[in-house]
Amino acid sequence: MPPHDNSRNTILFVVIAGIMLMAYSYFVMGPQAERRQAAQEAAAEQNTGVTPVGATGPAPAAFISDRTVALGQGGIARVPIQTPTLTGSLSLKGARIDDLFLTRYRETLDEGSPPVELFRPQGMEHAYQALFGWNGTNVPGGVPGANTVWRLTEGATLTPTTPVTLTWDNGAGLRFTRRIALDDQYLFTVTDTVANFSAQPITIAPFGRVERQGLPPGLGKNQILHEGAIGTFGTPGDYATQQSKYSAWLKKPVQTFETTGGWMGITDKYWLAALIPDQTERLDAEFRVRDVNGLMVHEVNLQGQARTIAPGRQVTETQRLFAGAKRKEILSAYEQALDLPRFIYAIDWGFLFFLTRPIFIVVEFFYGVLGNFGLAILALTLTVRLFMFPLANKSYESMSKMRTLAPQMEALKKKYPDDPPAQQKELMALYQKEKINPLAGCLPLLLQIPVFYAVYKMLSVTIEMRHQPFFGWLQDLSAPDPTNIWNLFGLIPWDPASAPLIGQFLAGGAGGFTLGLSVLAIIYGLTMWLQMAMSPPAPDPMQRKIFAFMPVMFTFIMAGFPAGLLIYWGWSNILTIIQQYVIMHRLKAENPIDTFIERMKKAKA
Repeated sequence: MPPHDNSRNTILFVVIAGIMLMAYSYFVMGPQAERRQAAQEAAAEQNTGVTPVGATGPAPAAFISDRTVALGQGGIARVPIQTPTLTGSLSLKGARIDDLFLTRYRETLDEGSPPVELFRPQGMEHAYQALFGWNGTNVPGGVPGANTVWRLTEGATLTPTTPVTLTWDNGAGLRFTRRIALDDQYLFTVTDTVANFSAQPITIAPFGRVERQGLPPGLGKNQILHEGAIGTFGTPGDYATQQSKYSAWLKKPVQTFETTGGWMGITDKYWLAALIPDQTERLDAEFRVRDVNGLMVHEVNLQGQARTIAPGRQVTETQRLFAGAKRKEILSAYEQALDLPRFIYAIDWGFLFFLTRPIFIVVEFFYGVLGNFGLAILALTLTVRLFMFPLANKSYESMSKMRTLAPQMEALKKKYPDDPPAQQKELMALYQKEKINPLAGCLPLLLQIPVFYAVYKMLSVTIEMRHQPFFGWLQDLSAPDPTNIWNLFGLIPWDPASAPLIGQFLAGGAGGFTLGLSVLAIIYGLTMWLQMAMSPPAPDPMQRKIFAFMPVMFTFIMAGFPAGLLIYWGWSNILTIIQQYVIMHRLKAENPIDTFIERMKKAKA
C-alpha cells in the first residue's frame, strides 16, 4: 500500500486507538489496579511491624457507631457551630474542631438526603478533625494536649458574629487563651495567646494539624483527580504545589518541607481541610502516615518556630483553617484576601490547567447568561466549533474531495498494481492537481483531544457541576446518565444492578466498559457512526472493519462517563455532521445523508 495513500487513515487510527487505550486505562485497568493496591495495603497493615506512636484513635473493634454517643463522650461540653454554610460543634476536650457538616450540599439528590459531612468526632470510624496547640519540652506544668479539657470563658455558640474564647491554666504559671472566630463561609481563625506568670522563661512552638483516621470506602480510588495530601510550599515568589495521593502517601509515609507561609491540608474530590499559617512565618511542614493500633492515621502538620516567653510576658500566634467546599470563587477570594499562594490550585485542574480553567470560566459565563449548566455546555461546544471552524472547513473540504476522487484512486491502483512507486507518483500528482492535503482531516480531531480531556476534567473536579440538572431525567451533569437499556430506560421497574454476577456491568456508570447503555450513550454512538460514515473510506479492508467497529466500542466505553461530557461530545458530533454535510452537498460528494434522502424519495414514489 503506498504510504501517502493511507497515511491519513493510519494517523486517524492511531489517534482513535490512543483515545480508546486512555479510556480503558482510566476506567477499567485503573480501578482494577486500585483494588489490587487496596488489598495489598490491607494485607500490609495487618502484618506491619511499625510501632504505634502516640495513639490518637481507638482500636478498630472499639469504634462508636452512634454519633450522639461519640459527641457526648466523657460528659465533656461542646460548643455549637452555626453559620449559613456550616453546622456542627467543637469539643472542649483538646479544643478540637471535629464535628462539621456543609449545609449547602447534600450527600445525594434524594429528597431528605443529609448534608455532606466533613469532620467526624473522635471515637467514630474514619474520625476526621483539626487540632491546634503548642509543643514544648521540660515546660513546668506542661502544655495543652489532645486530652486537655479547656474552659469556655466567652461566647456560647460559634457564629460569624460571635467568636468564642477558651482558656486553660497549667497550674505552674502559664495561661493559655484561645479565641476562635468563623466567617460566613469556611474560614476558622484560631488566635492563641500564652502568658507566662512564672519566674522562669519557657520555650514553646505552635503547631497545627489536620488528621484523618482511616479512609472511608472508595476514597482515593478516582483516577482522574487528586485526593490525599496537598500543600503549597516555598518562599515568596517561588512557591510550588505538592501533592501525594493516598496510595503514594502510604508508600512514602513521611514527607517534609520547609516553607515561609503557604498552606497545606487533606483534599477530597470536592472538599478541603487546609491549615493556613501566617504568610510571613518560617515553618516546617509534614505529610505523615502513622499506624496507631492497626489504624492508619493520615496527618498534615505545620510546626512554627520556637519562641521563648520571658517571665511577665506573653506571645500570640494566629493560624487559620479552611474547612469546606472547593468553589473557585471562594478559593480565589481567600487567595486574594490572605495573599495565599496558589490556593485556587486546591482544585485539581490537571496538567492541562491552561485549558481546564479557561473552559470552566467560559462555562460559568454561559451559565450566568442561560441559567443552566447543560445549556452552558452546549454553548461551550458551539464556541469551540466556531473557534476551529476555519481549520475544520478546510479539512472537511479536503476530505470531501478525497471522497469524490475515490474512483480515480481505485483506477490508479488497478493501473499500477505491481508498481508502488508509479502508483505513489500518480496519486501525489492527483492530490496536487485537486489541491488536497491527505493529512488535513486529522487536524480537527487532534485539536479536539485536549479539549475533550479538559472538559472531562472540569466536569470531574469542579463542585459547581455537582448535582447540576439539565432537563428531564438528567439531574446531575457530573454523574453518568441514569437511564439504562436493560430496563427500557426506566419503563420496567427493575434495577439492572441487582442481576447476579453481571449486575455491575449492566448497571452502567460504574466506571469502565459497561453494557448498560443510556440514552445519551446511544445518541453519542449514532452521531459518531454517522460522522465516520461521512469520512473517506480507508483503502485497507482491515482498517475499514476497525473503523466500522469504533462507534460500537466507544458507545460502550463512553456510557460510564459523566452526562455533561456526553452532551458535549454528542453535540460536537452533530455540529461536525452539519458542517460536513453542507460541504459535501456543495461539492456533490457522496454522503450517507443524501443517499438516505434519495432512498426515501424512491420509496415514497
